[in-house]
Amino acid sequence: MAERSFVEEVKKLRLGAGEVFSGEGILAVTKALLESGVAYVAGYQGAPISHLMDVLADAQDILGDYGIRFENSASEATAAATLAASVNYPLRGAVTFKATVGTNVASDALANLASGGVTGGALIIVGEDYGEGSSIMQERSHAFAMKSQIWLLDPRPNLPCIVQAVKDGFDLSEASSTPVMLQLRIRACHVHGQFVASDNRRSAFTIKDALENPARDVNRIVLPPASFLHEREKIHERWPAAVKFIEERQLNEFFAADSRDIGIAVQGGSYNTVLRALERLGLADVYGESAIPLYVMNVAYPLIDSEWERFCAGKRAVLVIEEGQPNFVEQNAGSILRQRDVSTALHGKDMLPLAGEYNASTVMKGLRAFFERYGVLEREVAQRKIIPVMAVPADAPATEAAVNAAPIEAEPLPALDDSVHARPPGFCTGCPERPIFTAMKLVERELGPHHVSADIGCHLFSILPPFNLGATTMGYGLGSASAAAFNASGGKRAISVMGDGGFWHNGLTSGIANAVFNKSDNLTIVVDNSYTSATGGQDILSSAALNPTRSTGHEIEQAVRGVGVEWVRTVRRTYDLKTMMATLKSALTTDSKGPKVLIAQSECMLNKQRREKPKQRKAIAAGERVVRERFGVDSDTCTGDHSCIRLSGCPSLSIKPNPDPLRTDPVASVIDSCVGCGLCGEVSHAAVLCPSFYRAQIVSNPTRLDRLRQRVRDAVIGWLQRRTAQRLARYTF
Repeated sequence: MAERSFVEEVKKLRLGAGEVFSGEGILAVTKALLESGVAYVAGYQGAPISHLMDVLADAQDILGDYGIRFENSASEATAAATLAASVNYPLRGAVTFKATVGTNVASDALANLASGGVTGGALIIVGEDYGEGSSIMQERSHAFAMKSQIWLLDPRPNLPCIVQAVKDGFDLSEASSTPVMLQLRIRACHVHGQFVASDNRRSAFTIKDALENPARDVNRIVLPPASFLHEREKIHERWPAAVKFIEERQLNEFFAADSRDIGIAVQGGSYNTVLRALERLGLADVYGESAIPLYVMNVAYPLIDSEWERFCAGKRAVLVIEEGQPNFVEQNAGSILRQRDVSTALHGKDMLPLAGEYNASTVMKGLRAFFERYGVLEREVAQRKIIPVMAVPADAPATEAAVNAAPIEAEPLPALDDSVHARPPGFCTGCPERPIFTAMKLVERELGPHHVSADIGCHLFSILPPFNLGATTMGYGLGSASAAAFNASGGKRAISVMGDGGFWHNGLTSGIANAVFNKSDNLTIVVDNSYTSATGGQDILSSAALNPTRSTGHEIEQAVRGVGVEWVRTVRRTYDLKTMMATLKSALTTDSKGPKVLIAQSECMLNKQRREKPKQRKAIAAGERVVRERFGVDSDTCTGDHSCIRLSGCPSLSIKPNPDPLRTDPVASVIDSCVGCGLCGEVSHAAVLCPSFYRAQIVSNPTRLDRLRQRVRDAVIGWLQRRTAQRLARYTF
């Protein structure tokens, strides 16, 4: 069950030639694949292209109509290896995953693919996750493209350009026998717009044709002596073919190229940001007309020597706008200009930040420094093309003298740290992973702290308050492998954590099987919430849901035992805190040798709520009886200790003023976002804190029996309250 359904949106994929397509960037990519005659598509979900995988999953009927094979790959390496179908056959194939972590996982397959080359068009759609919106290490795909000689497209972030880039990518791949990487940034994936559609088309050569007419070319296999010739072929044949195609197809764009003696060179993905900054400086309009020459590199690699020479000829200076380090484009461009004896001054990281996301404000500062150095802004003001913001008294008439008053002195804004509290990311309300780490903290009180190796996924939030567990994270499914060195007999056992998504990604072999082979004595906790929840709730091998197009329901415990683990325990309900604690303690203290695996199961609460809430609303609207559980805190009983919050961190737990005038500490409170998981009450009892938590049932469309039961309760409780009040009245002075 994915985070978002595209069942309705995918109907647009059937639009034909001349019809206008309106929608999101990831939908436009899928439509472009259909129009390009792709034969197969594969990929691994991960922001920012998780929804592209969801679109493809929801569009399987349409893909099937055109004979397109779609694979939810087990990992990025699996996806990349799928492109082997394009090595010997004229089959167009596309794969997608998140970068740079995706390219890291897929690197072996991609390097071999790029070495031998391809016959059919091979397109790698990379969701570039660089900048402040990212959840991964700050690296770029550019370096990998350069290392393996894979051409890198970075189109302007609008739908017509993205769609054309997909089509050009396949053509470029076939023209140069080289896989092509299409880089889509977060904003490009989710930008909305329109483009004129073309007809979808089937692959002229099908997968069935390939199976019935098998072919092989030894020269494309990465094995000596052919492998020694691949690099020469890349440089002397494929590269020139790619350059010729890029020049003839005019994939890179020039805007107002000869209007000034300075210019800006920018990768296509940053084009909108640069235009916005120029507009704020008065050097472009809202329609994209720039007063400054622009060289837009929709092909970020390779750079085209002739185009750089043409753009820089006669210019005093050019500013290269390139996010991240190292400054590959700037260095390459500098080398090109020097070799071609072009004297244009080249600027880049000397006027822009060395690293970090280039938003409009950041780019505007760099542009201002560049323009001021070369006198552009002063000239524009003198020619009345820019009207600077001026200080004008409120009661002054709107005269020319008033407009030309002294500039406003802007007061520096206070740092956000001074006015906004830090809000570290944490588990969702009712998350079944929270009680796992609550149990670990409670067991820690008795057994002391243990080394904990974390993993990629929602469970990584345990490294932050209130749990503060986890020392390292090395990669998806590598939690267990991260603790491999911590294996000393007779000492404390190390704990490692991985999710079910990471387990099936590569954790079973890299972690569990490795621990068996090396006779590890450590504990691995596999968090089984039925989905790859961190990537949007997609189904996996062990998902409990029945998926009509995929095989699910395969137990993690069986897989673990299958590779030789003998000590395996499964906790079917993580919210049972006492059982979680007892199982954890047993795993850490047992005399049994060898690796230990604890599988902690409970369905992801977000996916559960996505499924259950619509059912509840429908049932309530139909007049059916619906019972929902909620937890609360008795304000008169709560001591204000707040240990429930410190050992849970649930967003539905808050505080409110103490109703007792003799006590000043605020009391705990459960707000309306509560989903009734019960962990807060479990924590209170397990930690022997307080009896202030209560469970209540909210009944919609109550029956006569419900109403009668409530009247009886009201009567009994009312009688008890009156009797208590009468007793207290006797002691009134």
